[in-house]
Amino acid sequence: MPKIRTQRTKRPPAGFDDIEPTLEEFAQKMREVENEPHEGKRIVESTWPVFRIHHQRSRYIYELFYKRKAISRELYDYLLKNKYADPNLIAKWKRPGFEKLCCLRCIQPRDTNFGTTCICRVPKEKLAEGKKVECVHCGCHGCASGD
Repeated sequence: MPKIRTQRTKRPPAGFDDIEPTLEEFAQKMREVENEPHEGKRIVESTWPVFRIHHQRSRYIYELFYKRKAISRELYDYLLKNKYADPNLIAKWKRPGFEKLCCLRCIQPRDTNFGTTCICRVPKEKLAEGKKVECVHCGCHGCASGD
């Protein structure tokens, strides 16, 4: 009879213990949002809090590594590999013009009616005076870098 291979999880790198409480807080918030009732909301509105928490958690890890240089490359790679942060979103944040991007769906032209980016990517000075902007995908109120 062949041996059954079990998945051995690597121990987290040094420094994980320092940021684990914050990551647990994000996980707890995510569980609360997922269990929250969504009666009376539009279908798209029920997913907005999930997008916000996902963005906050990815932004936290991004700032720890790139801005404050508080974690090592090994820990950063471990966090990305274990899906604590979104590597595609972080890759966009490093590019000019996407520093405040809220989610990847806002820059995908196939998700809009006219084949352009989302309305939240338009700088506020280009919009009509007093017009309230709310993204359909994630609920953000403007993530253009020019704001």
